[in-house]
Amino acid sequence: MELDAVVDELYALAPGDFTAVRNERAKEARAAGDRELAGRIRRLRRPTTAAWASNLLVRASPDEVDGLLRLGEALRQAHQDLDGEQLRELSARQHRLTFALARQAERLAARAGQRIGEAARQEVQDTLHAVLADPEAAGEWAKGRLTRPLDAPVGFPAAADSAASAGKPAPARRRAAPSAGEVRDLEAARAHRREQRERLERAERQAAEAEQELHDREVESAAAEEERSRAETERQQAEERVTDLSRRLREAEQEQQQSREAARQAGDRARDLGREVRQARRRAKDAAAQVRELRASGPARPR
Repeated sequence: MELDAVVDELYALAPGDFTAVRNERAKEARAAGDRELAGRIRRLRRPTTAAWASNLLVRASPDEVDGLLRLGEALRQAHQDLDGEQLRELSARQHRLTFALARQAERLAARAGQRIGEAARQEVQDTLHAVLADPEAAGEWAKGRLTRPLDAPVGFPAAADSAASAGKPAPARRRAAPSAGEVRDLEAARAHRREQRERLERAERQAAEAEQELHDREVESAAAEEERSRAETERQQAEERVTDLSRRLREAEQEQQQSREAARQAGDRARDLGREVRQARRRAKDAAAQVRELRASGPARPR
């Protein structure tokens, strides 16, 4: 079993199936004697709904992935060169592409049986903005193994989307620095989003822990049910043996009673025969004595 293969399998699953399959693969690795691999598998985190939808987009739409990565390279280069015209054109493409891909991820998730809400769809779109702004984020996203959505960048050309889409000209060489109020608003928005994400992660972590506990209880319940079934089978077999032994005991007792009765009858018959033998012996003895007496008292025989 290879870790990469397990990771690819797990992060292609719907979030609801992740924990059970992860635990099963860890169990298989442990049974195969690879405790280190089992531990690494066990530590894999279940993706949030938005992260899963982002991974699904990567796996299902490789052409769109390549297009977004190329657009990110072009945007970063234009931003570095302060090329206003190029930034306006690419920013407009960025807005259209990230919006379309986020909707596509939403449709893919729905076809996979998992509908995502507006908040999750926005997190997918924020992830795509992060991919355009940061090559490291792009590389992470392109693996299709995100566990949580990526933060949208602040100050990257994405900020020019609304102006470009409204037809307003952007500066040719240098963008105006945001005002103190705008900075506060941006920081407040980021703090609010970060708080929401942390709350979501806590809720998902608690849900994963509850799901893990449920899985453990289900395993224990199945083991207990198997033990109960085995004990019930043994009880039935024991009762059958008791019934059979009881029947055989009754039959043996009947045979014993019959043997005792036959022995008693044989004893009675032997005693009767013994008495008759003694009586016959006495009669024979008496008869012999009488013969001797008659011989002794009778006339002599002629010579």
